[in-house]
Amino acid sequence: MLNGLRGAMTRLFTPLARLLLRLGVSPDAVTIGGTLVVVATALWAYPTGHLLLGTLVITVFVLTDSLDGVMARQAGRSGPWGAFLDSTMDRFGDGAIFAGLVLWFTSGGDDRLTAVLALACLVLGSIVPYARARAEGLGMTASGGIAERSDRLVLVLVATGLVGFGLPRVVLTVVLGLLVVASAITIVQRMSKVYRQAAAGVAQ
Repeated sequence: MLNGLRGAMTRLFTPLARLLLRLGVSPDAVTIGGTLVVVATALWAYPTGHLLLGTLVITVFVLTDSLDGVMARQAGRSGPWGAFLDSTMDRFGDGAIFAGLVLWFTSGGDDRLTAVLALACLVLGSIVPYARARAEGLGMTASGGIAERSDRLVLVLVATGLVGFGLPRVVLTVVLGLLVVASAITIVQRMSKVYRQAAAGVAQ
């Protein structure tokens, strides 16, 4: 979902990227700063029941996630470090979003089932990128699957925002349940992809 918007976001953020670079702001500062805002918002707004406010703030920074990359390209500083930092910061942001929901539904939200589903999303969501990273470390590929990071992020933010707006809590429960299933399938898909590559290597 978000991947399809990347081209439009690049065109939109290019003027802002140039301005920030002229002001002496580095791409790394934007990456880290955006992550800190997402983490702080998710761990304050969600546990205190401010689902709509938290989602709106987080969404703004999620949509500007490509700004640091645009800045790096404009400054001619694209490279492995930027990609590593961006991916690492993404894990912090994603983890904080689901952790915030777990905290809310185990306290003020008082919904153990939804809390368990949010926790399962947190755990499985960390395994999905790990499977890819580990495969690449072994010289293989394990990208793809039915639930990429952007898909999971959009679904959980939309559902959380709608519940914060007034829709029944079951909407978020159902979406989290679907994300658990989709994440598990994605892990199996990536493992199967690596197994086929490994088997082909052994056969050779």
